[in-house]
Amino acid sequence: MKILSVSGFVLLASVSLSLARQVPLPFAPGETLSYKIKWGIFSVGSAVLEVGQPEEVNGTMCHKLSLTVRTNGFADAFYKVRTRAESYVDANFTRSFLYKKRQQEGKTDRDVEVRFDYSRKLALYFNHGKLEREIPLKSSTFDPLAIAYLFRMGEVKSGQKKILPTCDGRLVQDVEVTVKPKEKLRVPAGKYEAFEASPSLKNLRGVFKKSPKGMLRVWYSSDARRIPVKMSSKVVVGSFTARLDKIENKKPAPE
Repeated sequence: MKILSVSGFVLLASVSLSLARQVPLPFAPGETLSYKIKWGIFSVGSAVLEVGQPEEVNGTMCHKLSLTVRTNGFADAFYKVRTRAESYVDANFTRSFLYKKRQQEGKTDRDVEVRFDYSRKLALYFNHGKLEREIPLKSSTFDPLAIAYLFRMGEVKSGQKKILPTCDGRLVQDVEVTVKPKEKLRVPAGKYEAFEASPSLKNLRGVFKKSPKGMLRVWYSSDARRIPVKMSSKVVVGSFTARLDKIENKKPAPE
């Protein structure tokens, strides 16, 4: 059994002070979105999307975004997952500067760091501290976690198509996302009207590549916050669904 990979899951996601921008963002530091994950009828784990406090990366003040995914005791017996990803995106949310992923999924053990070097137009992929790959980089590119938040920015409407330039350090691609009609959903966190967004999976690897009819669907709330309230994937090993369980807005600890 394979739980959603970080990149898949995430396809499946107004900052003040030094991160001010002309148009307020639909999320802010302290926003924490918690999800319950099921494999068919079985509860198999949880996931948390969180907006952290701004941090500086090589002289650039950045938004800090994180995703944590873990299986429960039941799923650990089949396929244990303890994965965390962190994304650092510039103040105006125009491109990623750093992407980290500590991935422990089954027999997979990766400690990834992707550095976006726009002066050299390269993405540098490190695993366990070793440089494994350098690939050409576009002038405005986002890591796999950042695009979950990028999609929340701007108007979302039925029939819309968005192209999200994405790089995980090993592959650069334009992910096309199609928005379907609005519908009503009930999740543990409440009732929502939401738009379904379906990204193209033609270039995704891993469990999606092995499933000819694999699909990924994400529902974003139709309000101004455009929160991902539900994610669903259908792959070779079955169907996984993540439903929003709780929304928190944690205030930063006083210095």
